[in-house]
Amino acid sequence: MKTRIIGAIVALILAAIGAFILVTYVRGADARAAEGAELTDVYVVQEEIPEGTPGESVAEFVKLDSMPTRNVAEGVVTDLDDLGGLVVDAPILPGEQLLEARFIDPAELAARGDVGVPEGMQLVSFTLPADRVVGGQVRAGDKIGLVGTIEPDEVGDEEDVINPITSFAFHDVLVTKVQGVVTPDPEAEEQVEQGAGDSIMLTIALSAHDIERWVWFSEGESGGWAQMWLTLQNEQTNNSGTSPVTGSNAFQ
Repeated sequence: MKTRIIGAIVALILAAIGAFILVTYVRGADARAAEGAELTDVYVVQEEIPEGTPGESVAEFVKLDSMPTRNVAEGVVTDLDDLGGLVVDAPILPGEQLLEARFIDPAELAARGDVGVPEGMQLVSFTLPADRVVGGQVRAGDKIGLVGTIEPDEVGDEEDVINPITSFAFHDVLVTKVQGVVTPDPEAEEQVEQGAGDSIMLTIALSAHDIERWVWFSEGESGGWAQMWLTLQNEQTNNSGTSPVTGSNAFQ
């Protein structure tokens, strides 16, 4: 009986030693294989990148790592600057290599109705003539600015004096949907252009208080005491140096 027990114990010890030797050998083989192997720097996702994330914002989600070239997927991103103007077409999970194929033009994402609403924001829609919407060039996924003009009445000696004030009220507003835009047909013999008076409806994402401010301008557009013009902005847009313009400084 004692002999059997001793034999079982010896067998377990030998099995454990064998497993240790095998694991050590495999790890050593991997290390030997990596030595001298050609390495390539690859961007690896550290935190899930949400759908619709602009390419310019991807850097905060990834880390540059080195791995054997044979393990690098085809079409990896080698320069984050190449992602400018593009957006993520679907969530990219941690551990994935950053691939060019995972980024598309914002217009393509918008065509699927997939421009997401940033956390904490709400959607609101409004309509303007095409000449107030950069001639109809604005697309879902773009960022826009709002230049507003208000006409406050200033009490004069005998009658009210109108002195309009024009100024930027918003910058970097995300457009999630555009309706009423003429889509060019590349096969058409004669191209149709957006008419200046054509109505274009935009849906945008804003915080709660900013929606109140935007609706104020929208109400003024129809009421005649405020006017709205939109600008098309991007990552390179310089929004510094703006200031309210009135009749006293319009020609300065």
